[in-house]
Amino acid sequence: MKKILNSPQDFVRETVEGICLAYPGQLKMLNNDFRMLVNAETIRKKDKVGIVTAGGSGHLPVFLGYVGRGLLDGCAIGDVFASPSATKMSDIIRACDFGKGVLCLYGNYGGDKMNFAMATEEVEFDGIKIASVLISDDIASSEEFEKRRGVAGMVYAFKIAGAAADLGYNLEEVVSITKIALENIRTMGVALSPCIVPTVGEPTFTVADGKMEIGMGIHGEAGIEIADIMKADELASLMFNKIDSELQLKEGDKISVLVNGLGATPQEELFILYREIVGLCKLKNVTCVLPHIGEYATSMEMAGCSITIFKLNDELYRLLEVPAVSPFYTNNNIY
Repeated sequence: MKKILNSPQDFVRETVEGICLAYPGQLKMLNNDFRMLVNAETIRKKDKVGIVTAGGSGHLPVFLGYVGRGLLDGCAIGDVFASPSATKMSDIIRACDFGKGVLCLYGNYGGDKMNFAMATEEVEFDGIKIASVLISDDIASSEEFEKRRGVAGMVYAFKIAGAAADLGYNLEEVVSITKIALENIRTMGVALSPCIVPTVGEPTFTVADGKMEIGMGIHGEAGIEIADIMKADELASLMFNKIDSELQLKEGDKISVLVNGLGATPQEELFILYREIVGLCKLKNVTCVLPHIGEYATSMEMAGCSITIFKLNDELYRLLEVPAVSPFYTNNNIY
């Protein structure tokens, strides 16, 4: 294992401490606990819906990287690829209750679901109004929408929910528009190489030379097929067509495309993919707006990418445009 770290057991703590030292005016640890990160600006605000998430480390910027203005108010942090505890989740919910209730918005994973269920049950005894929305955008993980994993599409969900909350939507309205967004978000990914969890010290899976795993999850979950490495345009077309088979894009539709690197893929390669996606959209007279291209949801040093397509209506487009800033996200340069 070749990694820049001190001790594998200190990996998460030292990462979070470094982030907070780098961005002291934006992020802070709740009660000096590296397992809980809050927005230093909004933690003192009142009369808005709080937006919180939780998840394992190893996916930066997801999850904690989207704590910021117009995005998340707080995040509970687990070990690499592991859910945080229900206690940390309940504490982060309490800290982000600003008087209008709290939305728990998180990926469709067993540990997160179980712990959030316990956390929300606990804080309801405190009189906090709670709602939960699961993110399940990975089309390769199941044919049944409610069984799908939450992957890079959660970035759009965080953005829409955060914007709605900042604009004064009540909890029911934030939940409603977030669910509408998720109904129109689909993701598919491909892995070219494995990753190494620091405390494990060896690759968590294998991808043979000259092969790619289509549909692999961000924790190394199996994909739908192993294929020969293909050209960028062929790969873009494959993923686009599988997503389009569900979204049923038609002439006049407006979409935002997120081309996401999984940790070890050069941005140049991501732009090559985006170039082909735009070309495919032009053939259908579909307009691409507000692109997101870069590393938004990684898996340690895994090589590969994912493509997310977000079909927009007028309200979703407006919310996607609302300014948002975190140390790892800004839409000030999106146009």
